[in-house]
Amino acid sequence: MTKDGPKRPNFHGSLTQASTVRLGNFKGEEVHAPFSSLLPMVNPTDIVVGGWDISKMDLAAAMERSKVLDWELQRQLVPLMRGTVPLPAAFDQNFVAANQADRADNLIPGTKADQVAQIRKDIREFKQKNGLDKVVVLWTANTERFAEVRTGLNDTADNLLASLEKNEAEIAPSQLYGIACCQENVPYINGAPQNTFVPGLIELAERTSTLIGGDDFKSGQTKMKSVLVDFLVGAGIKPVSIVSYNHLGNNDGLNLSAPQTFRSKEISKSNVVDDMVDSNKILYKAGEHPDHLVVIKYLPYVGDSKRAMDEYTSEIFMGGKNTITMHNVCEDSLLAAPLILDLVLLAELITRIELLRDGEKAFHGFHPIAVLLSYLTKAPLVPKDKPVVNALAKQRAMLENTLRACIGLAPDNNMQLEHK
Repeated sequence: MTKDGPKRPNFHGSLTQASTVRLGNFKGEEVHAPFSSLLPMVNPTDIVVGGWDISKMDLAAAMERSKVLDWELQRQLVPLMRGTVPLPAAFDQNFVAANQADRADNLIPGTKADQVAQIRKDIREFKQKNGLDKVVVLWTANTERFAEVRTGLNDTADNLLASLEKNEAEIAPSQLYGIACCQENVPYINGAPQNTFVPGLIELAERTSTLIGGDDFKSGQTKMKSVLVDFLVGAGIKPVSIVSYNHLGNNDGLNLSAPQTFRSKEISKSNVVDDMVDSNKILYKAGEHPDHLVVIKYLPYVGDSKRAMDEYTSEIFMGGKNTITMHNVCEDSLLAAPLILDLVLLAELITRIELLRDGEKAFHGFHPIAVLLSYLTKAPLVPKDKPVVNALAKQRAMLENTLRACIGLAPDNNMQLEHK
């Protein structure tokens, strides 16, 4: 700290700001460069932060309530945050736990169509007021229950927009923001596990060429799972039982204490091993899958310091068994915050990359569904009938090699034939 206030954050935990990329080998020495130096990315100090919240508590009071940051750091930040109040937000009690009702005192009034109109107005005014080139919107709010997907309701873009005008109850708040972003052509990323991107919203994003990505921030336990299971299966070791237990005491944990919202999180955490299991038909017969259990419990005392305990049991040589256990203690919000930064910077970068395939006459952008963001999400959103990749090393390589291609570097294949 300095007498003038907080120093520039160290960004530890951020892929774009605190990691490096291997460029190649020069005279026997490996050469690495900052990830952010591969292509011209937005400097984090040039980002203006704003948003909506169902609570009208100012940011200083909200910071004190969450108890995430050390008290001394809070004390220095209070003058910068006091008096800053979020914009009123879209809210529907039907989609979250009943225990969230007490926080909901800062809401956008009117029908769902009225709320979308207000969100669009907020986006335009925020951009104009701050003189911004681009806006990126992320859903960092509570986990919602899964929305029903039904023919005539949200199966197509036209049906979704018609349902909005009818004020249909089954349109979730996160989908209202998605509709508004598509209509404003603003990138929208879902940082929670619910099915925000119903077929109609995906079609609307494709129709308007609006970048969308998700689902759910991949911060701790799931990231470790995508590394360990990939290693085990790749080594010919067969995981047969995976048990993941969590307890935490922040508002995320309070909201997830309701069965309907927990189910959304359970799905995003459970599907993370699917592509790794499917990659090895020697270990797993058709339809065979490890027993996989995910448990999340709310425990107020631990606050934002989440405890995650995992047990991986595998079959090994000659009928033997191997069990690996892991205990991870982490500040949940401080793991997620750098992911938010990375998602904003990468989403903005993706909107500036264009490509030209053989036989095409004009350059164009990527598909609106931003698969390149998979490294940062638990349940990667991909275009219809395209493979989902959860293995962390493959996700990182996909992102890294795409950026390498933009500056004329070959994919990093680790063959190292020049040394053999």
